[in-house]
Amino acid sequence: MDIKTFTSPAYLKRVAVMVAGNIFLGMGVSLFKLSGLGNDAYDAMLMILAERIGIPFGTFFAMVSIGLFVLLLIFGRKYIGPGTIVNMLGLGYIVSFWNMVWDAVHFSPSGLWLQLPVMLIGVIFTSLGLSLYQRPQVGTSPYDSFSLILTERFPKLPYFWCRIGTDALCALITFLAGGLLGIGTICAAFGLGPIVSFFNKHLTDKLLGSVVNKSAK
Repeated sequence: MDIKTFTSPAYLKRVAVMVAGNIFLGMGVSLFKLSGLGNDAYDAMLMILAERIGIPFGTFFAMVSIGLFVLLLIFGRKYIGPGTIVNMLGLGYIVSFWNMVWDAVHFSPSGLWLQLPVMLIGVIFTSLGLSLYQRPQVGTSPYDSFSLILTERFPKLPYFWCRIGTDALCALITFLAGGLLGIGTICAAFGLGPIVSFFNKHLTDKLLGSVVNKSAK
């Protein structure tokens, strides 16, 4: 793309929607953690490893993402964009910000009757965030790109199985490190897709208008 494309109102709109998506995504991940019922496998892995090592989650998230970004530079440069940078360097700190918000208002759900609604709200906000972050197509996070690269390198491997494989590895590491896996992990693995599709159709595509790639439906 040339400089005119990067500064065009349509492209800047896509970037703005992507940034909003990461904010909502960070809130969703934080709500998953707050529920105490388990996060998605990747974030759960980073949370427990950061805790074990003694590094703040936001910093550890960025460090691991930068490591994966090196692979992205080598094997998948076409997936790099502003969304990659915002997610790589910002999402962990956004999650930490929302964690501080819940601590500041002294909100700590106890009992399944409170934990389940918090987790379900986390599902909604995570799905909304994923839709707003991914649909503009202005760069993919290093971790999300890894499954796409595997599919390209090994065409006989469907994306679904590549993603399941990477998530399963993260879940195994989480388990071995003593991290929390639960119903929230299962919901994140299998329940987000339909809700993301709902937000794509009824919100994000309407926000983006003609700039969205219709072939991605």
